[in-house]
Amino acid sequence: MTHNYLIAELSVRLGELQATVGHDAAPELAALRHQVEAGSPPGLRAAAVQALAIADSLCWESLSRGDITGFIRQAEISADLRLFGVCSRLLADGS
Repeated sequence: MTHNYLIAELSVRLGELQATVGHDAAPELAALRHQVEAGSPPGLRAAAVQALAIADSLCWESLSRGDITGFIRQAEISADLRLFGVCSRLLADGS
């Protein structure tokens, strides 16, 4: 896979995750998305790990608020993000 493809795909998934949250978590996701788009390919691994950590946190927050619809959407995006990370070798299979 080309580096530009990896950057674009990770950015798209971050954008999808960003669309599921309120304004509180949006700045953190926006900053990570900007970092991915402006950064270098070696930084993608750390960004993918950070994105999964944010997604996990968002899922737990949605559950604690009883927002089942938000949780389901965030869990779907998180699973897709993890699968992309593993398939692109940004994440280890056990991550």
